[in-house]
Amino acid sequence: MKKMDRKLANRYFKERTRYMSFYFIVWFVVSYGVVIFAEPLSHFSINGYPFHYFMGAQGSIVTFIVLLFINASVSDAIDKKFGILKNDNERLNKEKAINN
Repeated sequence: MKKMDRKLANRYFKERTRYMSFYFIVWFVVSYGVVIFAEPLSHFSINGYPFHYFMGAQGSIVTFIVLLFINASVSDAIDKKFGILKNDNERLNKEKAINN
């Protein structure tokens, strides 16, 4: 892997950390927020099921899968923004393995 300037690396990890913090907040709200507010949310229904039951059974799982795809695409965009390209890293790793 090629070396990065320290300031560039700090900006890179700061941006990645900011997005990860947002994902964890969404995860917390979907996982625990629905449980904490189950009583008021039971007045809403989806397909005849109370909202809190639906979120526990299917909604939270779908939300997590969507978050995974969003994280992958955002991470790729951040990597391109900071010049971290997958093909270059694979090539450099192969060269490093050959030199050892």
